[in-house]
Amino acid sequence: MIKNEDLLMLDGIGQAELIRRKEISSTEVVELSISRISEINPIINAVVQEMYEHARELSLNPEEGTIFSGVPFLIKDFLAEYAGFRFNAGSKFLEGYISEEDTELVRRYKRSGLVTLGKTNSPEFAIGCTTEPLLNGPTRNPWDINLTTGGSSGGAAAAVSSGLVPLAHGNDAGGSIRIPASCCGVFGLKPTRGRNPLGPGLGDAIGGLVAEHALTRSVRDSAALLDSTAGPSFGDPYFTALPERPFLQEIGVDPGQLRIGFSSDMPRGGKAHPDCVEAVERVAYLCQDLGHDVEEVSPKFNANVMFEAFSKMMASGVAWMIRDWERKINKKAVENLFEPNIWGLLQAGSKITSPEYLLAVQDIQNGSREVAEFFNKYDFWLTPTLGKPPVPLGTFIYEGDPFDLRRRLAEFVPFTWISNLTGQPGMSVPLHWNGDGLPIGVHFTGKFGDEATMFRIASQLEVALPWANRIPIMRE
Repeated sequence: MIKNEDLLMLDGIGQAELIRRKEISSTEVVELSISRISEINPIINAVVQEMYEHARELSLNPEEGTIFSGVPFLIKDFLAEYAGFRFNAGSKFLEGYISEEDTELVRRYKRSGLVTLGKTNSPEFAIGCTTEPLLNGPTRNPWDINLTTGGSSGGAAAAVSSGLVPLAHGNDAGGSIRIPASCCGVFGLKPTRGRNPLGPGLGDAIGGLVAEHALTRSVRDSAALLDSTAGPSFGDPYFTALPERPFLQEIGVDPGQLRIGFSSDMPRGGKAHPDCVEAVERVAYLCQDLGHDVEEVSPKFNANVMFEAFSKMMASGVAWMIRDWERKINKKAVENLFEPNIWGLLQAGSKITSPEYLLAVQDIQNGSREVAEFFNKYDFWLTPTLGKPPVPLGTFIYEGDPFDLRRRLAEFVPFTWISNLTGQPGMSVPLHWNGDGLPIGVHFTGKFGDEATMFRIASQLEVALPWANRIPIMRE
């Protein structure tokens, strides 16, 4: 009989297999997860809404014949709506709002057999690379509770890292899956633009910057979940060609000899922290030992122009989101219902003219073409995920200028936003821990539409340098 603590540290497919073989019931696994949340969540504050009674009902009769039948799951409190439950997006402005229908992604999660236990913490409107909303309080890193989990899917990453659930939903407009994956030592993949649907309420979000997927303990869980959710829904503005075969079938497949360019130089200037440099160089050598052709090289593009355009799009996006919610809930946005940074972005975004916005889109599209040239020769661009190890909570204080804060944030997050602009898939892989025992992720940017090769090399690296046995001990 498997011990409870060992069962909680299995990945989702492992838990589902035990349920399928009737060695344990979905209800028992769900109760174990609920108990774990009750024990750990007061320390890390990852889960901000409980859906326990609903989960218990689902666990009595989970969707059968599915890859994750009966497996506990958590949904980030942003974008993905679950009918009948509160949706706040970390904002006072949305307090009291109850979702009336499931988003398409949630429908697909349900069909995959997942049992949702609750919702995870996010910064207000998922803006920022740390999870410290005033509404719900900060989420703390399981590896050191004084440090950030990253953001904006910080609640999800902390939950998976600390064994509350084996996998959890996240979304990503500039690194919001991959940043917390790096900070918390889990696997995080942002899929290609259009791979997962955002409907029915949205066609895209912020000009195609936003993608949704998950943070997982294993590579195979990420692949299997993407199999369960990928593909357009009716009327989607983007279509990404379906893979030749299920992504789960790529796990363990020899990727062949890949061409990998690597760098630790930050695109907007400067070099990453020595711990992050060590991580990427270690993985570059490992890839070479595995038979890949590895070269120190980066795409050639004007990162400063692209970043300024990205900042304008994000400010416009915040203004759009809030105006959209004003219309949905028939409520006027007033300053005291928002954090200062979000209110500042709303004001700044509202002043950006239509020509300015379209010029920003043009700059991003031109830069994306320059980046794409690199992938005519290379299969991957390997970098650190972050510019620094996890920073202390409270590091990123708003000082009155939302664009100045974004520039300061970019020193911590110098790489991940690029694949949001280009639409390419990107993943943070937990392959290194520094001398302080903190996880340092490495980031792979792949070819547009080619998650298959990403899963092949990720699973190869998972075998070569496994991370599943690394469990955080809550410490101050």
